[in-house]
Amino acid sequence: MLKEFKEFIAKGNVLDMAVGIIMGTAFTAIVNSVVEDLLMPIITGLTAGVDFTDLTINIAGASLRVGNLINAIITFLIISLVMFAIVKAFNRNSEEAVDESKECPYCKSSIAIDATRCPHCTSELEGYHNDHAHVHSDRIQVIE
Repeated sequence: MLKEFKEFIAKGNVLDMAVGIIMGTAFTAIVNSVVEDLLMPIITGLTAGVDFTDLTINIAGASLRVGNLINAIITFLIISLVMFAIVKAFNRNSEEAVDESKECPYCKSSIAIDATRCPHCTSELEGYHNDHAHVHSDRIQVIE
């Protein structure tokens, strides 16, 4: 069982996920700083310093802090907007990978898109028949 656990942990997916979580945590600090240190002061200035933190509703002796919920929603929307802008900028600057391969209909291997014969199973691909491939050369004499 310990061996299986070691194999599971050593798989690339688990390690990739762990790296993604660590990077996400580090990136969260950057996004939070952008929101709290740059955007929230601007929004506070535009709303004339209105702070929803102290907004509460009292129902039957229970104090519902609605202001914290409103602030959390505003923060979520701002973070979402910032993340959208970052992803959009990243996608605009990164080149889209063009798939230059196709699947061999016989052996299901990935082959070049302009291949006329599969390099794996040597099958002649449909639509790419080479009439000269099966004709005997003038230099070769076939003895029957």
